[in-house]
Amino acid sequence: MDEIDLAGARVWPGLLDRDAQARLVEEVRAVVRAAPLVRPVTPSGKPMSVRLSAAGRFGWTTGPRGYAYAEMQADGRPWPPIPPTARALWDRLLPEARAPESCLVNFYGSDSRMGLHQDRDEADFGQPVLSISLGDDGLFRIGGTTRKGPTRSVWLRSGDVLALTGPSRMAFHGVDRIRPGSSTLLGAPGRLNLTLRVVT
Repeated sequence: MDEIDLAGARVWPGLLDRDAQARLVEEVRAVVRAAPLVRPVTPSGKPMSVRLSAAGRFGWTTGPRGYAYAEMQADGRPWPPIPPTARALWDRLLPEARAPESCLVNFYGSDSRMGLHQDRDEADFGQPVLSISLGDDGLFRIGGTTRKGPTRSVWLRSGDVLALTGPSRMAFHGVDRIRPGSSTLLGAPGRLNLTLRVVT
């Protein structure tokens, strides 16, 4: 299916076919075996509704001091490698970008959501963020570079790929809700979202 424009972001609907999705899910399961999913806590002490793991040179930590990338898991082990299928997508779609240094893995349960936010903890905002959707549909919302600006929404489905590049790189975005049971890929309700980033 052709690439579409969503408020400046690039979306490739259904880019991954079912076999590629299943392969990537198995790669993610290997990541989670090496770096188990955890429920992050916001700086205010509130547990987030998503569960998180990571792969690559850097993972993601949250706590009283805020959000930060970390080169080691909490137990001192390095993060597992970025899933090969995800890395191949980055190379195919973003050939001019630097190599990704982190792949965050968010698992959304049926009641999970992600509030509007900017990806701004990276050093080089000229580098894109690539997002891969697996499992149940998620209602993705994106606006501009101010939190109170107008937004647009689209259901991202399993196999859809989205890139925040150029002006959209600093756009506020989030996931308002999940459509439980809209996919059978994971064998249970839920949505996996992978986001690949350049950190340094």
